[in-house]
Amino acid sequence: VTVKAESMEAAQAKVEEEYYNSEHILDSENFTGVDFSAEAEREIVQEQKEQLDVLLVKPGMYPQAVQIGGELADLQKAVGGDIEAVYPYNEPVALIVNDEGKLNGSELNRALRDDNGQIYDIVAGDFLVVGLGEEDFASLSPELMEKFEKEFHQPEMFVRMGRSIMALPLPDDKVKSADTPMKAEPMPQKNSPDREIL
Repeated sequence: VTVKAESMEAAQAKVEEEYYNSEHILDSENFTGVDFSAEAEREIVQEQKEQLDVLLVKPGMYPQAVQIGGELADLQKAVGGDIEAVYPYNEPVALIVNDEGKLNGSELNRALRDDNGQIYDIVAGDFLVVGLGEEDFASLSPELMEKFEKEFHQPEMFVRMGRSIMALPLPDDKVKSADTPMKAEPMPQKNSPDREIL
């Protein structure tokens, strides 16, 4: 019996030596009959990207409350290009617009007006109304969502009158629905010096 125990120990020592001195790759057969037990359980939570509740305003359409990611790429995708943030209101909101919307011939969308109701700028292309957090853009509160939905509710069409531009409400029967596919390319524009002043 003693000889048998010594030979078992010698065999085990030889297996261990070969194992530690070689590259041993384990496969499913190595684990047959092995009992695994967990000492402690821990739930792995995948970090969720923050979603922002914002207002998406498209030309010829009523504003839509949407959820988008807060990353730069998400904002760029929503407005179709490089973004610019403008802050025309006293409330903690920003308009995220396409930086080159007018230059690339995007469809005119909504007029921005001063305290006297006079147009001082027109946003071209899709834009977002977002809230402002301490350091970054944030979700709109329900109150601000409602206020700016009313502010931009009626789509506008623009008419040149001499040297000025008038913004007229688009009739309800001309408003596009949210599921209408958007045009892939803007309508060709005539080269006109009038367009450059927008």
